[in-house]
Formats: sequence, structure tokens, C-alpha cells
Amino acid sequence: MFDTDCNSSDHHSEVWPSLPPATTEQEMPGIGHLDTPGPPDPATPLELMANNLQMEGPTTDPTSQPWPGPPPQPEIPAPSSHRETWTGKYKFLLSCLGYSVGLGNIWRFPYLCYRNGGGVFLIPYFITLLVMGLPLFLMELSLGQYGAAGPITVWKCCPLLKGIGIAMLIVSSLLSLYYNVIIAWALYYLGSSFQSPLPWSCDAPGNAYLCQNASGIVSASEVFWNEQVLGVTHSSGLGDPGTVQWPLALCLLAAWIIVVFCTLKGIHSSGKMVYFMGTFRYLLILTLIIWGATLDGSLDGVRFYLSLDWSRLWSAQVWSDASSQIFYSLGIGFGGLVSMASHNEFDNNIIRRKTLVLAIGSCCTNFIAGFAIFSVLGHMAWRNQVPVGSVTDSGPGLTFVAYPEALSLLPMSPLWSVLFFLMLFTLGVITSFENIKGITTAILDEFPDPHNWRSKVALLGALCTSFYLLGLLLVTQGGIFWFTLIDKYSTGFGLITVSLFMCLGIAFCYGVNQFCQDIMHMICQCPPWYRYMLGYFKACWAFFTPCLLLTVLICACLDIHRVPLHHGTYEYPTWGTSLSICMGILTCLQVPLWAVVALCRESGTLRNRFQKAIQPLHSWRAAAGRNVAGDVIARRSPSP
Repeated sequence: MFDTDCNSSDHHSEVWPSLPPATTEQEMPGIGHLDTPGPPDPATPLELMANNLQMEGPTTDPTSQPWPGPPPQPEIPAPSSHRETWTGKYKFLLSCLGYSVGLGNIWRFPYLCYRNGGGVFLIPYFITLLVMGLPLFLMELSLGQYGAAGPITVWKCCPLLKGIGIAMLIVSSLLSLYYNVIIAWALYYLGSSFQSPLPWSCDAPGNAYLCQNASGIVSASEVFWNEQVLGVTHSSGLGDPGTVQWPLALCLLAAWIIVVFCTLKGIHSSGKMVYFMGTFRYLLILTLIIWGATLDGSLDGVRFYLSLDWSRLWSAQVWSDASSQIFYSLGIGFGGLVSMASHNEFDNNIIRRKTLVLAIGSCCTNFIAGFAIFSVLGHMAWRNQVPVGSVTDSGPGLTFVAYPEALSLLPMSPLWSVLFFLMLFTLGVITSFENIKGITTAILDEFPDPHNWRSKVALLGALCTSFYLLGLLLVTQGGIFWFTLIDKYSTGFGLITVSLFMCLGIAFCYGVNQFCQDIMHMICQCPPWYRYMLGYFKACWAFFTPCLLLTVLICACLDIHRVPLHHGTYEYPTWGTSLSICMGILTCLQVPLWAVVALCRESGTLRNRFQKAIQPLHSWRAAAGRNVAGDVIARRSPSP
């Protein structure tokens, strides 16, 4: 299936695949924009290769240009400092675990599952995991590790697709804008948990009338969420944001300050946090599941969670929500995975069992956490004598209604509440840190500066200050309406489109065979089943994943016109939906816009321009010559 011999003990000799002397440029899809007379001898050791590249000066031989006409645009020189790498072999996996198993699992999955009919939502969810989630997860990790660059610069493998990196940056910025609002909510609940009784429990003063076993009475936790935390009862909709909730604004400020300090500490700070959080989160979720099973009516909630309403499978919204949740569960399309993998050593086994188990385990965490949520929803429905499907609002605040309700029923409830919201806060910080890290890595890789530390501090300060000021709209009394709008359209629509372009670009512009060959160069020593697994991913990248993404994208577009967006009883106006769709389209336009820019930078006919623009830059192949310490072979100066 693949030409690389993975049983060789020295894989560095295969970084530059040997080519027959008679091979023309058109037959060399993986070697474009090279200024060298040809690839080095496969038998040359890595150290000699590095010395040769450093000693040779700029070449003026016209035969070194793969295409006639003016030379290609010179590359931006790489920064002089070495790229930071992971110190431990498990820190990368743990950081991916913290990035993937985060707020998307604990906060987003339950309300999407509740909104889409419970158990039937799990069918499209796991289908999209196998056909779309895992292939895209491996694609991003492989791109970042092979190219040793952020989500923009990594597209030196195919300059025509540079807009994908820009689009990832926009989506990641939108995510960071409102994910820190969730961290602010968790901080607010964390501070409120140091009270006994808990302010959202039935034992709190003034909540007794809310805990009567009478139909139509809302829960104390729901009243606390809507009135005291959000203040949404004082807003009529998008056009009436009201005043800023200053306690939330202070929590948001504290969240951004913590994210800035974590980002300044570098890639090692997330690994340290995940060592503790990796087991702690599962301990808390397991405790809530066991305790929830003892509550009256919990079985009704679990039955709703596992029920199958087959008619819902024909709903475009179910498939659209399931696909978008896969992106959040695995961190696909935001650039964070590319950024984290770029700090790997070149020979890190990216397709190992641990990596794939991590991705599958992240999605299974959603399924497990659902039992904790729905057992409590069943108890709330039993107490209020209403169906489980209508016991509370199915919006983004479901987690901040159901989990606090469960915590208030535990013995020593303040202690459990402190631990849970501390966990939620930490998960949010890890997710936000990796997003900001991806943004800064992308910008600093694209515009290298010898004074890297000062540039990083200045960039971080500007980004986080801007995000905080923009995020103040989301902590107003009507902020939840804007929050839901951004979460539904601006990021979800953009993620699907960006991933579709990425998959098509790698499969048909860069070449799916060449991409698989690159992966085999990295992992090298591999058992035979690796080849069969990579064959499955190859089929997905070339056909199944793009087809599913295109189908989901069409469903999402149809869903926009057929099903108006609601938050509770509030129906969003047309102008609000249109504004959010424009934000999503702005993200998607980056791909064709930067493709036009790449074509304009080349010379010749349109066909020749296209062929040049899909050829990898020399630094893409030079990145494959990194040694295991994370250094990069010195790049040759561009030809005059």
C-alpha cells in the first residue's frame, strides 16, 4: 500500500524519498519550490545532511527552479531560536486529553443531547466520530508534527490553502471569546459554593416555595441561574442587552488573567494540570452518577437518555449538532491540535494506540457524563410532575442547572460543589489556554521575531484585552442571547466548512498518497496493522469524510431556513440570525480569498499558477529533517 519500509531501524534516511533521475516536475507532487539540485542521498546520515545544507550557499542554477519564469516568492526566514518541545513522552497525550476532554464534554454535549431527543442523538454522534472525527483528528496532528509549525505556516505544504489556517484562527478567536464566559460562570458558582446552604438549594432562605412538589414550579437552581447569575429576566432579547453583570465581568477578567499567565509559562503548564485533572474529573462524574441513581425518578431520566425516536434521524438539526459536537469533543478545526503537535519530536508515533484511544475516550466521556445529567433531570421531572423533555430549558445553561441541582442533594454539598466547579474551571482554563496558544503560535510562526519573548507578551496582552472587552457583551443581562447565537452559527458553520476545505485540499491538492507517505516517514517502526489502519484513514480522507462533511453542511444550511433559533420561549429575529451567518461566511471566505492571493503571487498561465501554488515550499521538506531533539535543519537561502 505504501512504499516506505517501516521496519527499518533508521527512519531518518527515508525522510527524503529517492526519485528516479528521469522524473519530471509534473511527476513530483511532493517536491515543489525546491532550490536544491535534488534530494540528498537516502543513505546520507542526518548529521551529514544538516552540515551539507548549512555549508552550501545560495544557488543561481536556473535548473534548480521547478517551473520556468520568475522565481517563487521568497520565504520568510525562520526564527533563530529552537522550537520548544514536550519534555515527557506522555505530556503531549495528556495535553491533548485536557484539550479534548474539556468543556465540550461536560457543558456542551448534555444540552445538545437533551435538545435532540436523548438517545437517538448518540447514533449520528458515533457515526460522525468514526467517519469524520478520527480521520480529521489524525490529519491535524500529522500536519502539525510533520511541518513543525502553527496552523497558518503549516500550509507551506500547499500555499494555495493558506486561507484554511487564517479561517482556523478566526474560529479559534470566536471560541476563545465565549469559552472564557463559561469559565466566568464556573468561577461565579465556585465563589457561591462557599456558602452553606448552597444558594440554589431548597434549604436556602427564600427557596422553599420553589421546591414544592407541584406541577409547573421551576427548580431553585434554574431560578438562581436565570435571575442571579445571568439577570436574563431583565432583558427582552438581542436588541435589549441591558446592563453588565459586574460580578460576572470581574470573573471574566480573572479568567483572562489566569489564561495569560498559563500561556506565558509555555506548553508545559497544561501537562502539569492534566496530571491531576485526568482522574479527578472522572471521580466526580462517577460520584454524581452513583448518587443520581439513588434519586426518585432517575430511571425516567436515564430512559429518556437511552430512548430511540427513529424519526429524529431524518432531522437535519440532529446531524448538524452531532457533527459540531464532534469538533468540540476532539478540538478539530480550531488549530489547537496543529499547534500542540508542532512541538512533538519528528519521530513521535502519531498513530499509536494511545492517540486513537484518547480520541475515542474523549467522546465516550460525553456518553458517561450524560448519565449524571439525565438522572438528575429525571428527578427534577418527578418532583415537578412534568415530562423529562420539558423539565428545563435545553439551552447552553443546562449544565449550570442540572449539575448544581445534583450537587445540592449530596451530603456535604458545599464541599462537592467547590470540587466540581473547580474542576469545571480548570477544564475551561486548559481549553482556553490551548486555543490562545494556537492563535499566538500561528501569528508568531508567520511573523517571526528575534525578540520572541517580548513579541509574545505584547501579542498576548493585545489579544486578551481585546477578547475581554468584546466578551463584556456576553456578560450583560441579555448576553446569553448573543452567546447562543455565536455558539450556534458563527463557530459551528465555520468549523464544518473549514474542515471540508482542509480534507479536500490534503486529498486532492497536496495528495493523499504523499500525506500517507509523510505519516509513515514519521512513525517508521510499525506493526503491519498500522498499514491497514492508515488505509482506512486514506479512504476517509479521499471520499467518506468529505462526503459526510458536505452532507452535514447542506443540512446545516437547510436547518437555518426551516428551524428558527430559540432560547427558551424567545425566538431570534431575522436580523440577528443574518448577522451571525455573515460572521460564519466571513470565516469561510478566507479560503478562496487567500487562494487568489497565492495565485497572484505566481507567474505564467492560470494552470501553471495553480500547479505552482499547490507545490510544497522547501521549508516543508526541511522540517522533515529535524533530529529527535527538536532542532531544524538550516534552510537554504532563497534563489535570487
